[in-house]
Amino acid sequence: MDGIRIVLVDDHPVVRAGLRALIEGSPDLVVVGEASAAAEVIPLVEAERPDVVLMDLNLGDGAGGIDATARVRGIPDPPGVLVLTTYDTESDILRALEAGASGYLLKDTPPEQLFAGIRAVARGEPALGPSVSSLLMRRAASPEPRMTEREVEVLELLADGKGNRELARALLVSEATVKSHFSHIYGKLGVDTRAGAVAAAIERRIIRR
Repeated sequence: MDGIRIVLVDDHPVVRAGLRALIEGSPDLVVVGEASAAAEVIPLVEAERPDVVLMDLNLGDGAGGIDATARVRGIPDPPGVLVLTTYDTESDILRALEAGASGYLLKDTPPEQLFAGIRAVARGEPALGPSVSSLLMRRAASPEPRMTEREVEVLELLADGKGNRELARALLVSEATVKSHFSHIYGKLGVDTRAGAVAAAIERRIIRR
């Protein structure tokens, strides 16, 4: 089959149907498969050998798109992964890129920009939406201390209402280590309470809620 071969990964059938109709309106793009859950992705990719996997981050219960991206990029001669999502927080973007995604676009991206992103990823080039590029540039230029991945994890657990003991269990660390994380997080965000830390992290798009 001619054209750039694409696998769609999204847990909403209506979204997949809309994307398929949109993408196949372009003569050089063809959808060769669809998956609704992370567990379906690798067998489908190995069977269809697409050039690009268009990946949502939220796949319902179970593993999400970041985990699925890492699995795809871990197979021999993997396809490129282009994340297409509604989430534009720093933690989501960085985790997706660290997992091996070549591109990150938001679902309000105009069709021609989506097509251009798919073509870029198929060529092995990056494809980042304007807001994503701006966020990464601000992060690179910012003199403020950056959150570590563990600190982002602490913030996400805090946002879920977890107490010190629950945090320690979830992170497999002592409560003293949890308090140390709080100290570093408060200093970086310029706050002195848990609620303040969560509010600041959401406002700065470090975590999503």
